[in-house]
Amino acid sequence: MKISRFKKSHKTLAFFATHFDYREPYQVLIDATFCQAALQHKIGIEEQIRKYFQCNVKLLTTQCIILEAEALGAPLTGALTIVKQFHVHKCGHEGKPVAAAECLKSMTKDNRYIVASQDRLLQASLRKVPGRCLLYLHKATPVLEAPSDASKKWVQKRAKNLMLGKQEEKIQYMKEKQGLKPTETPVHPKKCKGPKNPNPLSCKKSKKKKPALQGVEQTTRTKAKRKRVKIPEHIKAALAKN
Repeated sequence: MKISRFKKSHKTLAFFATHFDYREPYQVLIDATFCQAALQHKIGIEEQIRKYFQCNVKLLTTQCIILEAEALGAPLTGALTIVKQFHVHKCGHEGKPVAAAECLKSMTKDNRYIVASQDRLLQASLRKVPGRCLLYLHKATPVLEAPSDASKKWVQKRAKNLMLGKQEEKIQYMKEKQGLKPTETPVHPKKCKGPKNPNPLSCKKSKKKKPALQGVEQTTRTKAKRKRVKIPEHIKAALAKN
């Protein structure tokens, strides 16, 4: 295998191992379409895959895949013979088999499997889900597909959240070190409110009537008052001459 091809596959495996917990021995789920393509190009699947990965791999299939190949009959007779050579992994559909594509989708929900298939609809569906690793044949060469956009976006979002979390932890640590951590605010008891004073603007002065003067005081006060008398001008002139 070429060095550049090995570097690409190693880089892809490292990505899935780092972010999605893929571990050796890598488990490869193989369906009948992959076996059919290998038969057409006259290659040995186990030999080519082990040579391509250059690490521990385990080749698997499921009962649903075998039953679907049997149902399709003569066109997949050779592929059926090849797929039966691999270890049959429990898929949870025993007694109630489903289509091979549906079986592979359910198998990859909670586990880390590399899906080896030439089914384009299945590949397109798995690319939309983060963490799905695909293997296919390009003519006679196995190719481990680069991480999908969904996987890359998931990793970027996770890295951003981790970075923000670490920054917040660092800020809190620095605050504690400098003694700047905010303390809990004491809870003060509520003050009992007494009766409120009336609003001075709303209070009007009471207008009390003065009691009328009675008896002597009234007469004396009325006598004390003098009325001014206007003197005519000709009398003023006569008095001035005298």
